[in-house]
Amino acid sequence: MAINELRRMEKYGPLTALVVGFLVISAAEAAAADVKVFSTIGVRAVLQELAPKFESVSQHKVVMTFDVANALKRRIDAGEKFDLAILTAPVLDELIKQGTVLAETRIVVARGGMGLAARAGATKPDIGSVEAFKRALLNAKSIAYPKEGLAGINFTKVQERLQIVEDIKPKARLTGADSPAELVARGEAEFAAHIIPELLATQGVELLGPFPAELQSYIVLSGGVGANASESKAARELLQFLVGPAALSAMKLRGYQSGS
Repeated sequence: MAINELRRMEKYGPLTALVVGFLVISAAEAAAADVKVFSTIGVRAVLQELAPKFESVSQHKVVMTFDVANALKRRIDAGEKFDLAILTAPVLDELIKQGTVLAETRIVVARGGMGLAARAGATKPDIGSVEAFKRALLNAKSIAYPKEGLAGINFTKVQERLQIVEDIKPKARLTGADSPAELVARGEAEFAAHIIPELLATQGVELLGPFPAELQSYIVLSGGVGANASESKAARELLQFLVGPAALSAMKLRGYQSGS
């Protein structure tokens, strides 16, 4: 309507055209929304890349809060408002059971495997086999990984399977909202164990490789719209954008995989 209507109104005089233009702009601004997103740090880097693209095509603004999934769930349980949640699948499913997230909006956004990273330029040990991986962990001076959340749980299970829990305990550098790779980049830890896309997204670190196949586990990241979302329609649009072709291409480049 905007261009054609303005042209049609021009014959009634500049003042009328100006009023119509003001109304058109006001309507567009009224349709724009601030979409409040609670997201796990597992997709932080790619969301920060994709949000401006969504904003440019939708006119909505994406307001993002990042933390580990369990910490975000505690905030949601305490009553904090959100429009869209992107969390590890078990946490999102629990919110659906509680009635906090709408079940019909649940979509798998991405999945990523676990990897190990070191500071850029550092010596790269072999981690291609289970024995080599175990040896690298035992020889490490320090290892950063999340103190909670699925990535931290997965790495703890690997330690248990390799029977090195007590060996790793004194060299563990547990992180909260910060990515473990950030500690490695700052020289505060030798290795970082985390979801591969987050390791790849951190400047100053290099991926040593994925966990050996026998020890690998994949973290599924799912999105859902809040049952009491203030901007439900805009949140649904953003969620659909995040599983669209442009977003999937960006995620693939960053090391994510699509599918459940």
